[in-house]
Amino acid sequence: MVDWIEEDGLVKLKVIKFRNKFTIWLCRLFKKPNYFFVNLDEVGTSIWKKCNGKNNVREILKWLEEKYGKEKMEERLELFLEMLRRGGYIKYE
Repeated sequence: MVDWIEEDGLVKLKVIKFRNKFTIWLCRLFKKPNYFFVNLDEVGTSIWKKCNGKNNVREILKWLEEKYGKEKMEERLELFLEMLRRGGYIKYE
């Protein structure tokens, strides 16, 4: 499960900095957060919201092309989904 918030219509993904117990303890000791937020743009926010387990990649692409136009949308979607997958935010088959 990925924590995220929405502000002003755009999604912010919460990214955990450290998983090591010692560095987590240091963050607590110095009262520093063990996370930061990644701000998604309008297209990224749209893709994130469509990654809900109900849509497949083709359906998301079709929706994006209808909303934003076809220019490089397939490449952008593939790159963004791969970044989310590598970061552990999504998985797909």
